Amino acid sequence: MEFLKRTPLFNAYQKYGGKIINFTGWALPVQFEGIIKEHEAVRNAAGLFDVSHMGEIEIKGEDAFSFLQNLITNDVSVLKDNEILYTLMCFNDGGVADDLLVYKFSDKHYLLVVNASNVDKDYLWVCSNKDNFNVEINNISHKIAQLALQGPTSEKILQKLTPFKLSDIKFFRFNKNVMIDGVKCLVSRTGYTGEDGFEIYTGTENSERLWNKILETGKEDGIKPAGLGCRDTLRFEAALPLYGNELSEDITPLEAGLGYFVKLNKASFIGKNALVMQNKDGVKRRIVGFEMIGRGIPRHGYSIIKNDEEIGFVTTGYFSPTLKKSIGHAILDTKYTKLGTEIEVIIRKKRVRAKIIKKKFYNKNHKK
Repeated sequence: MEFLKRTPLFNAYQKYGGKIINFTGWALPVQFEGIIKEHEAVRNAAGLFDVSHMGEIEIKGEDAFSFLQNLITNDVSVLKDNEILYTLMCFNDGGVADDLLVYKFSDKHYLLVVNASNVDKDYLWVCSNKDNFNVEINNISHKIAQLALQGPTSEKILQKLTPFKLSDIKFFRFNKNVMIDGVKCLVSRTGYTGEDGFEIYTGTENSERLWNKILETGKEDGIKPAGLGCRDTLRFEAALPLYGNELSEDITPLEAGLGYFVKLNKASFIGKNALVMQNKDGVKRRIVGFEMIGRGIPRHGYSIIKNDEEIGFVTTGYFSPTLKKSIGHAILDTKYTKLGTEIEVIIRKKRVRAKIIKKKFYNKNHKK
C-alpha cells in the first residue's frame, strides 16, 4: 500500500475503521462499517464518500466552447452558466475514452470531471486534440479534494453548516461560492448513487476538516462514512454505468444504451462518423439487465450462454442490498435482449438460469 497514491483524506480513514484496497493505483476504503450498512445508510439517510481521486481538467480560453463541442458527444450549447452536462468522450472509432461531467462557468471557462482511472489518459487525449483551438488545458486534479454527500437527509445535514440556501441548487446545477463551515466550496447537486445529494469541491488543505465536520453534524440524521463497495452497488442499482464495465474503448455509447447523450445532429465531434454508421446499421449488441433464476451471484466478466452459444458477458453483477436478489448488467447479442428472454450465466463452471429484465433496477430519488 505504501506505493499507492493517497487522497488528502487518507489519514482520516483509520479513525473510522476504513478497510483500504488498491483501486486503480489509489489507496482507498472499500468499506468502513460494512458495504450493506453503508448502502442502506445512503438509501435511507446519508453517506459521505471521499472521491478526491476523481480527475479535474480545466478548459479556458476564447475557443473553449467550440473546442469542447468538438471533443464530446453531447451538446455544450444547451448549457447555461452554473449548469452541468453528462457526456461521453469518444475515440475516432466510436469507442469510449471516458464518461464525464462538464461544469460551465462561462463560454470561455469549463471544468471536466473525469474518472480516476482515466485522468492521465484523458488529459493526454484532450491535449492531443487541441489543434488550432485557442484554449488553455490544465490538469488541476492534485489541487482539488472532492466529497460526495449522498442520500435523502443530505440537504438537511449540509444546510446546518452553511448560510447558503441549498434548495436553490437544482439537479445538475452548481454554485462555486458556497461557504461550508467557513470554507469556500463549489457545491453541485450531483452524485453517483441514485439518491439526492451533493458533490463538494474544495482545496486539498480543507478536506479533512470538512470530512470530520460533516460526519459529526450528520450523526443524528443517520450519516455514515461510505466506501467504494457501496458506491458500486448503489450506482449499479440505479443503472449508472461504470467505465471499464458498461463503457470502454470496446463498447460504444450506442451499445451501452446512452444514445440520448450522443447528439448525432451536431456539426461534428470526434467519433461522430463511426457512431452515425453504427446508428444507421443498428447495434449488434447492447447492455441489458438480468436477474438470476437459479442460485448464484453473477460477476464482471462471467460468460453468458443461450442455446449452447456464448452470446455475451456480465459487465456488473451483485446481490442487490435493496432488492434482495442477485441481478446484473450484461452486454449481449441483440437477438437475445428481449425482456423475459431466458439465458444462462456461467458461475464457477456451472450454467445458472437467469432472465432479461429492465436494466434500471432502482428509481432515483433526486430533486429536479
